[in-house]
Amino acid sequence: MTRCPGPSYQDIIDGDRAAPPAILRESAAAPLGAHDLPVDVYLSAEYHRREVEGLWRKVWQIAGRVEDVANPGDSFVYDIADDSLIILRTRTGELRAYHNACLHRGTRLRDEDGSLERIRCPYHGFIWSLEGDLSEIPCRWDFPQVENDDFRLPEARVDTWGGFVFVHFDPEAEPLEAYLEDLPRHFRHWPLEDRFVAARVERRVACNWKIAIEAFIETYHIIGVHPGNLPFFGDANSQYDVWPDQRHHNRMLNASGIPSPHVRNEISDQRVIDMAVRFGMLEPGTRIPEGATTRSLMVEASRKRIAEAMGVDTGSVSDAEIQDVIQYSLFPNIVLFGGLGSPLFYRARPDGNDPNSCLFEVMILQPVPVGAERPTPAKRRWLEEHEKWSDVPELSYFGPVLDEDQEVMPQVQRGLRASRKPSISLSVYQESRIRHFRRTLEEYVPLAGSD
Repeated sequence: MTRCPGPSYQDIIDGDRAAPPAILRESAAAPLGAHDLPVDVYLSAEYHRREVEGLWRKVWQIAGRVEDVANPGDSFVYDIADDSLIILRTRTGELRAYHNACLHRGTRLRDEDGSLERIRCPYHGFIWSLEGDLSEIPCRWDFPQVENDDFRLPEARVDTWGGFVFVHFDPEAEPLEAYLEDLPRHFRHWPLEDRFVAARVERRVACNWKIAIEAFIETYHIIGVHPGNLPFFGDANSQYDVWPDQRHHNRMLNASGIPSPHVRNEISDQRVIDMAVRFGMLEPGTRIPEGATTRSLMVEASRKRIAEAMGVDTGSVSDAEIQDVIQYSLFPNIVLFGGLGSPLFYRARPDGNDPNSCLFEVMILQPVPVGAERPTPAKRRWLEEHEKWSDVPELSYFGPVLDEDQEVMPQVQRGLRASRKPSISLSVYQESRIRHFRRTLEEYVPLAGSD
């Protein structure tokens, strides 16, 4: 079995990346089920129901950013399937996550984000303080059975890491620190809490949430979906890292500024530069001076762009952190990026209880310049069906690439519904992160017949 050669990287995480040959040996020795995985997880309403019970109510999940609740009274609503939370900051500065239902007759308490002085039911006017205490019942004389202590708003667990607000519906859950495993150590050089939301865009996509996540944790699809990237993106020589003792995260490293192995022998260095110009990565008219390489030119341009746009000193930052894609997935539904070259964040979650639809969110997380005041975070923009990611200028050259992904994800969902093959077949190495994701998913939500 031949392994695609990995790119030459500087040590990014203290040289602790897993050895790909070991991954291949593990994969090759695994049972057939590791490569052929059932499609019901993308289509079945029954599986979605079990997923809500076994997954979404049993994992730590990102609900939003700490900036969303920076001041006392700030709040936002987080929905996942039928569950809903009001996340807010109390008057004393604590973060709380209250279940979004009135204890009188069950009315949903909040639909909108915003600043609150109290929580008031829109139906009969029951009122709770920001600390979750019942403070007022209209016609209180008519509820002799109600004790204030029994009518505190029920809470989910809440914690933070990397500037994100995490929630967990199970009061007996393991601490967030344990759930994150080794991920915080990987990000110690790129503290996400020191970043701000420069763009935040969300839309509905006609596919299962898992299809949306899996679309971004491999580069095997570049040749089919993003052929315009092949001149300057090393897709087939990406490095995929799966650690046996880490269930909730994995990684891939993608070299940029070099041609794909698919076209390496068919394309000149100047053609690489010309294509990078088309994507806005280099200035029009750029030529390769003697002694330079396509990668060195793109790294130099990226350093200049990052320094000017972000006010960041890049002198001590490696070329890989400037130019390459350093991407992690956090189970179950988050994609995070290290380094400075791709300051992205992706999240996919179920669209209510429809297994054929998901809500997909993209954020640009830029570093806060040293010594500068934290900029006001961008407001969430909702894209309607007729709008494109490239209609959002703040997404820069990432927008057109996301448009190409947007086209194919619904095609996957429709194809799975039409298929007579009951499984998908995964490659050994390039789709190893998908296999890792599905193995962890099965631990939370066992497949039918495997209990």
